[in-house]
Amino acid sequence: MDEVALLLKAYWERLHELLLDNRDILKKRIADLLKAEVVHRGLAGFDERKFSAYREAAEAFLEERIEAYNPVGLQYLFDSDKRREAAELEFGLDWFNGRAEFDRLLASAARRAKPDMNDDLLQQAVLDLIREAGAYPDMSIIAGYEAKPGLNRLPDYIVAKATEEIICSKPLGD
Repeated sequence: MDEVALLLKAYWERLHELLLDNRDILKKRIADLLKAEVVHRGLAGFDERKFSAYREAAEAFLEERIEAYNPVGLQYLFDSDKRREAAELEFGLDWFNGRAEFDRLLASAARRAKPDMNDDLLQQAVLDLIREAGAYPDMSIIAGYEAKPGLNRLPDYIVAKATEEIICSKPLGD
């Protein structure tokens, strides 16, 4: 496995750990951020039932994100060609168009990856990568929603905002 691929796998694994370790805090932030966004956008008719439905959707997206970062998840059972095909399909389907953000993540990983990194150097590179790039695809989701807010984008946006807040506010282990 090349150094960039190794660094990216360690990046996904660390994000998985961070989200798992902070799941309860994230759920609380999701509720708080959703309330604030409803007020900020002046979303009419957002009663308790509708709020609960959007909160539940955001929590489901959080669980989906945790699983997407899972280092032993289903996506790792496929060879690299199939993973590339799946990524291309995802880029075409996602409303937030995360390709540019993914390309920046790859470039950042390539700058940090070194031959024969020991575990300490690898973990430091992961922390630096998370500090620089955040949790992919949060930046694309946030920018896409803020450029064109919509109720169909709201749960993704809330999860992205909560994730970035938690990741940026927590000591990452260095």
